[in-house]
Amino acid sequence: MATSSLPPLPNSLTEPDGSAVVRVLSYNIRSMRDDTDALARVITACAPDLVLLQEAPRFFRWRKKLTRLADASGLVLLSGGAPAAGPALLCSLRATVERTEDVLLPLTPGRHRRGLATAVVRFGGARLGVLSCHLSLEAEERHEQAGLLLDRLAALDVPHAVAGGDLNERPGGRTFRRLGDGLRDCWTAAPWGGEYTFTPTAPDRRIDAVFVTEGVEVLGCGVPLGLAGVAEADLRAATDHLPVLTALRVPATP
Repeated sequence: MATSSLPPLPNSLTEPDGSAVVRVLSYNIRSMRDDTDALARVITACAPDLVLLQEAPRFFRWRKKLTRLADASGLVLLSGGAPAAGPALLCSLRATVERTEDVLLPLTPGRHRRGLATAVVRFGGARLGVLSCHLSLEAEERHEQAGLLLDRLAALDVPHAVAGGDLNERPGGRTFRRLGDGLRDCWTAAPWGGEYTFTPTAPDRRIDAVFVTEGVEVLGCGVPLGLAGVAEADLRAATDHLPVLTALRVPATP
Protein backbone atom coordinates (compact mmCIF):
# COMPACT_ATOMS: atom_id res chain seq x y z
CA MET A 1 0.00 0.00 0.00
CA ALA A 2 1.24 3.49 -0.83
CA THR A 3 1.90 5.59 2.25
CA SER A 4 2.89 8.97 0.78
CA SER A 5 1.66 12.03 2.63
CA LEU A 6 -1.90 13.06 1.79
CA PRO A 7 -3.19 16.59 1.32
CA PRO A 8 -5.33 17.38 4.35
CA LEU A 9 -9.08 17.01 4.42
CA PRO A 10 -10.95 19.96 5.89
CA ASN A 11 -11.40 19.81 9.64
CA SER A 12 -14.84 19.54 11.20
CA LEU A 13 -16.40 22.94 11.78
CA THR A 14 -19.65 24.86 11.85
CA GLU A 15 -19.89 27.92 9.60
CA PRO A 16 -21.46 31.21 10.73
CA ASP A 17 -24.43 30.53 8.42
CA GLY A 18 -25.14 27.24 10.26
CA SER A 19 -23.74 24.93 7.57
CA ALA A 20 -21.30 22.28 8.76
CA VAL A 21 -18.21 20.45 7.57
CA VAL A 22 -18.63 16.84 8.71
CA ARG A 23 -16.17 13.95 8.54
CA VAL A 24 -17.73 10.54 7.87
CA LEU A 25 -15.86 7.22 8.13
CA SER A 26 -17.26 3.96 6.72
CA TYR A 27 -15.54 0.78 7.96
CA ASN A 28 -16.20 -2.97 7.90
CA ILE A 29 -14.71 -4.15 11.22
CA ARG A 30 -15.19 -7.94 10.89
CA SER A 31 -16.97 -8.31 14.23
CA MET A 32 -13.89 -6.90 16.02
CA ARG A 33 -12.14 -10.26 15.64
CA ASP A 34 -8.79 -8.68 14.80
CA ASP A 35 -6.58 -6.09 16.55
CA THR A 36 -9.05 -3.79 18.29
CA ASP A 37 -6.31 -1.44 19.51
CA ALA A 38 -5.19 -0.92 15.90
CA LEU A 39 -8.82 -0.44 14.89
CA ALA A 40 -9.32 2.28 17.50
CA ARG A 41 -6.10 4.02 16.44
CA VAL A 42 -7.22 4.14 12.81
CA ILE A 43 -10.64 5.52 13.72
CA THR A 44 -9.16 8.10 16.08
CA ALA A 45 -6.60 9.31 13.52
CA CYS A 46 -9.38 9.91 10.99
CA ALA A 47 -11.11 12.30 13.45
CA PRO A 48 -14.64 11.43 12.28
CA ASP A 49 -17.88 13.03 13.39
CA LEU A 50 -19.79 9.94 12.22
CA VAL A 51 -18.64 6.34 11.82
CA LEU A 52 -20.67 3.96 9.67
CA LEU A 53 -19.70 0.44 10.76
CA GLN A 54 -20.40 -2.89 9.10
CA GLU A 55 -20.00 -6.33 10.68
CA ALA A 56 -20.21 -4.83 14.15
CA PRO A 57 -20.48 -7.42 16.94
CA ARG A 58 -23.96 -8.96 17.04
CA PHE A 59 -23.82 -11.69 19.66
CA PHE A 60 -22.51 -12.16 23.21
CA ARG A 61 -21.79 -8.78 24.89
CA TRP A 62 -22.05 -6.99 21.54
CA ARG A 63 -23.07 -3.68 23.12
CA LYS A 64 -20.14 -3.71 25.56
CA LYS A 65 -17.69 -4.38 22.71
CA LEU A 66 -19.07 -1.55 20.59
CA THR A 67 -19.12 0.82 23.54
CA ARG A 68 -15.49 0.03 24.32
CA LEU A 69 -14.52 0.73 20.71
CA ALA A 70 -16.40 4.01 20.80
CA ASP A 71 -14.75 5.00 24.09
CA ALA A 72 -11.29 4.12 22.77
CA SER A 73 -11.96 6.27 19.69
CA GLY A 74 -13.37 9.26 21.57
CA LEU A 75 -16.89 8.59 20.28
CA VAL A 76 -20.26 7.29 21.50
CA LEU A 77 -22.48 4.48 20.25
CA LEU A 78 -25.40 5.93 18.32
CA SER A 79 -27.35 2.94 16.98
CA GLY A 80 -27.15 -0.47 15.35
CA GLY A 81 -25.21 -3.60 16.21
CA ALA A 82 -27.35 -6.65 16.93
CA PRO A 83 -30.73 -4.91 16.31
CA ALA A 84 -29.58 -4.00 12.78
CA ALA A 85 -27.89 -7.38 12.10
CA GLY A 86 -24.42 -5.85 11.94
CA PRO A 87 -24.41 -2.24 10.70
CA ALA A 88 -23.86 0.33 13.46
CA LEU A 89 -23.31 4.06 13.89
CA LEU A 90 -20.90 5.91 16.16
CA CYS A 91 -20.79 9.69 16.54
CA SER A 92 -18.79 12.42 18.21
CA LEU A 93 -20.19 14.60 20.96
CA ARG A 94 -20.45 17.32 18.34
CA ALA A 95 -23.58 15.63 16.99
CA THR A 96 -27.01 16.39 18.39
CA VAL A 97 -29.09 13.24 17.97
CA GLU A 98 -32.66 13.72 16.83
CA ARG A 99 -33.68 10.08 16.39
CA THR A 100 -32.39 6.61 15.53
CA GLU A 101 -33.93 3.49 13.99
CA ASP A 102 -32.56 0.02 13.35
CA VAL A 103 -34.14 -1.78 10.39
CA LEU A 104 -34.06 -5.49 9.55
CA LEU A 105 -34.33 -6.29 5.85
CA PRO A 106 -36.37 -9.25 4.57
CA LEU A 107 -34.68 -12.55 5.27
CA THR A 108 -34.08 -14.98 2.44
CA PRO A 109 -34.06 -18.52 3.92
CA GLY A 110 -30.57 -19.93 4.12
CA ARG A 111 -28.87 -16.56 3.78
CA HIS A 112 -27.36 -14.11 6.22
CA ARG A 113 -29.74 -11.61 7.83
CA ARG A 114 -29.10 -8.02 6.73
CA GLY A 115 -30.19 -4.71 8.18
CA LEU A 116 -29.67 -0.94 8.24
CA ALA A 117 -28.60 1.36 11.05
CA THR A 118 -30.10 4.83 10.61
CA ALA A 119 -30.24 8.14 12.43
CA VAL A 120 -31.01 11.82 12.01
CA VAL A 121 -28.48 14.16 13.61
CA ARG A 122 -27.66 17.86 13.68
CA PHE A 123 -24.36 19.68 13.41
CA GLY A 124 -24.92 23.36 14.06
CA GLY A 125 -27.78 24.35 11.77
CA ALA A 126 -27.27 21.36 9.44
CA ARG A 127 -29.65 18.41 9.73
CA LEU A 128 -28.37 15.14 8.29
CA GLY A 129 -29.81 11.67 7.75
CA VAL A 130 -27.30 8.85 8.23
CA LEU A 131 -27.42 5.20 7.12
CA SER A 132 -24.96 2.29 7.37
CA CYS A 133 -25.46 -0.87 5.30
CA HIS A 134 -23.85 -4.21 4.46
CA LEU A 135 -25.46 -5.67 1.36
CA SER A 136 -25.88 -9.30 0.34
CA LEU A 137 -23.28 -11.46 -1.35
CA GLU A 138 -25.99 -12.64 -3.77
CA ALA A 139 -26.53 -10.32 -6.75
CA GLU A 140 -30.33 -10.32 -7.02
CA GLU A 141 -30.89 -9.96 -3.29
CA ARG A 142 -28.25 -7.21 -3.18
CA HIS A 143 -30.05 -5.29 -5.93
CA GLU A 144 -33.35 -5.54 -4.07
CA GLN A 145 -31.70 -4.36 -0.85
CA ALA A 146 -30.37 -1.27 -2.65
CA GLY A 147 -33.94 -0.32 -3.49
CA LEU A 148 -34.99 -0.78 0.13
CA LEU A 149 -32.00 1.33 1.20
CA LEU A 150 -33.09 4.18 -1.06
CA ASP A 151 -36.65 3.91 0.24
CA ARG A 152 -35.46 4.00 3.84
CA LEU A 153 -33.21 6.99 3.17
CA ALA A 154 -36.15 8.87 1.65
CA ALA A 155 -38.31 7.91 4.64
CA LEU A 156 -35.92 9.75 6.97
CA ASP A 157 -37.60 12.88 5.53
CA VAL A 158 -34.55 15.13 5.73
CA PRO A 159 -33.17 17.43 3.01
CA HIS A 160 -29.66 15.97 3.19
CA ALA A 161 -28.34 12.49 3.92
CA VAL A 162 -25.26 10.29 3.77
CA ALA A 163 -25.25 6.51 3.30
CA GLY A 164 -22.28 4.19 3.26
CA GLY A 165 -21.12 0.68 3.73
CA ASP A 166 -19.88 -2.58 2.32
CA LEU A 167 -21.73 -3.09 -0.96
CA ASN A 168 -20.09 -6.42 -1.83
CA GLU A 169 -19.94 -5.12 -5.40
CA ARG A 170 -17.59 -3.08 -7.56
CA PRO A 171 -18.51 0.11 -9.43
CA GLY A 172 -20.28 -0.80 -12.65
CA GLY A 173 -22.38 -3.52 -11.04
CA ARG A 174 -26.19 -3.26 -11.11
CA THR A 175 -26.49 -2.46 -7.42
CA PHE A 176 -23.70 0.11 -7.43
CA ARG A 177 -25.30 1.79 -10.45
CA ARG A 178 -28.72 1.75 -8.80
CA LEU A 179 -27.38 3.58 -5.77
CA GLY A 180 -25.43 5.97 -7.99
CA ASP A 181 -28.58 6.81 -9.97
CA GLY A 182 -30.33 8.00 -6.82
CA LEU A 183 -27.33 9.33 -4.90
CA ARG A 184 -23.85 10.76 -5.54
CA ASP A 185 -20.83 8.47 -5.17
CA CYS A 186 -18.41 10.49 -3.04
CA TRP A 187 -15.23 8.92 -4.46
CA THR A 188 -16.30 9.83 -8.00
CA ALA A 189 -17.28 13.34 -6.91
CA ALA A 190 -14.01 14.20 -5.10
CA PRO A 191 -11.36 11.44 -5.08
CA TRP A 192 -8.77 11.70 -2.32
CA GLY A 193 -6.42 9.11 -0.88
CA GLY A 194 -6.72 5.54 -2.06
CA GLU A 195 -9.51 4.02 -4.12
CA TYR A 196 -9.48 0.29 -3.38
CA THR A 197 -10.89 -1.02 -0.09
CA PHE A 198 -10.34 -4.78 -0.23
CA THR A 199 -8.13 -6.51 0.83
CA PRO A 200 -5.92 -4.48 3.20
CA THR A 201 -2.81 -6.46 2.29
CA ALA A 202 -3.25 -6.19 -1.49
CA PRO A 203 -6.21 -3.88 -2.26
CA ASP A 204 -7.47 -4.34 -5.83
CA ARG A 205 -11.20 -3.51 -5.72
CA ARG A 206 -13.59 -0.88 -4.41
CA ILE A 207 -16.51 -2.60 -2.73
CA ASP A 208 -17.02 -0.09 0.11
CA ALA A 209 -18.45 3.34 -0.67
CA VAL A 210 -20.10 6.48 0.69
CA PHE A 211 -22.99 8.23 -1.07
CA VAL A 212 -24.77 11.53 -0.46
CA THR A 213 -27.96 13.20 -1.57
CA GLU A 214 -28.00 16.27 -3.80
CA GLY A 215 -27.06 19.50 -2.08
CA VAL A 216 -24.29 17.97 0.05
CA GLU A 217 -20.85 19.12 -1.15
CA VAL A 218 -18.17 16.41 -1.22
CA LEU A 219 -14.81 17.87 -0.18
CA GLY A 220 -12.83 14.64 -0.47
CA CYS A 221 -13.35 10.88 -0.22
CA GLY A 222 -11.11 7.84 -0.17
CA VAL A 223 -9.02 5.37 1.79
CA PRO A 224 -6.82 7.38 4.21
CA LEU A 225 -3.52 5.82 3.10
CA GLY A 226 -0.78 8.19 4.21
CA LEU A 227 -3.01 10.26 6.48
CA ALA A 228 -1.08 11.47 9.51
CA GLY A 229 -1.54 9.01 12.38
CA VAL A 230 -2.85 6.18 10.18
CA ALA A 231 -0.16 3.51 10.15
CA GLU A 232 -0.03 0.91 7.39
CA ALA A 233 0.55 -1.77 10.03
CA ASP A 234 -2.64 -0.72 11.82
CA LEU A 235 -4.67 -0.82 8.59
CA ARG A 236 -3.46 -4.37 7.97
CA ALA A 237 -4.08 -5.51 11.55
CA ALA A 238 -7.43 -3.82 12.28
CA THR A 239 -9.78 -5.78 10.00
CA ASP A 240 -10.09 -7.28 6.50
CA HIS A 241 -11.30 -4.08 4.77
CA LEU A 242 -9.83 -0.61 4.41
CA PRO A 243 -11.86 2.36 5.65
CA VAL A 244 -13.37 5.12 3.52
CA LEU A 245 -13.04 8.65 4.93
CA THR A 246 -15.19 11.45 3.52
CA ALA A 247 -15.42 15.17 4.27
CA LEU A 248 -18.75 16.81 3.49
CA ARG A 249 -20.16 20.31 3.65
CA VAL A 250 -23.82 20.08 4.69
CA PRO A 251 -25.98 23.17 4.16
CA ALA A 252 -27.96 24.62 7.03
CA THR A 253 -31.52 23.33 7.17
CA PRO A 254 -34.04 26.10 6.44
